[in-house]
Amino acid sequence: MQTLFKQLLLCALLLNTSSTWAASSQQPATFGHGANHNTGLIGKVDLVIVNKSQASMHLMRDGKVLRRYTIAMGDRPTGHKLQEGDQRTPEGRYILDYKKADSAYYRAIHISYPNEEDRLRAAALGIDPGGQIMIHGQNPNSSLTPDEAQRLNWTDGCIALKNHEIDELWQAIETGTPIEIWP
Repeated sequence: MQTLFKQLLLCALLLNTSSTWAASSQQPATFGHGANHNTGLIGKVDLVIVNKSQASMHLMRDGKVLRRYTIAMGDRPTGHKLQEGDQRTPEGRYILDYKKADSAYYRAIHISYPNEEDRLRAAALGIDPGGQIMIHGQNPNSSLTPDEAQRLNWTDGCIALKNHEIDELWQAIETGTPIEIWP
């Protein structure tokens, strides 16, 4: 039943996204290169939704999509993160609980994984759930262009954006903004 609800919610989101993008020529859903990034023009968001199977992130306010980004994840993006080192991105509802300006990957925003359910599951399995799951920018030591990197799953379970996109997300969220990470 919960899976059916998520599928219906996703369909509604995608339909809303299509009409929002079609109706809005002043606030594009994605960015190009150069100085026209429109950083900060969207204001604050009240929800971030990540759809792992579509490698996408949506910034939401009042049920409307303000931006859509293509994301990179860990080497094993399918399935919920269970333990440290499994290369998976968690699934569920979390909080973006702090910002880290001095991240090794440009900037980073921490996701409140593991939550109580994650800790209980890991304890029952006798494993370490891991932590330090972030949304962050590009690897400054990579030989790949940002566009090339975003076509690969190169993180250890984090969610990667291009640097100008993490700049916009940084401005658009307040500490405590919820994030939903869907399969």
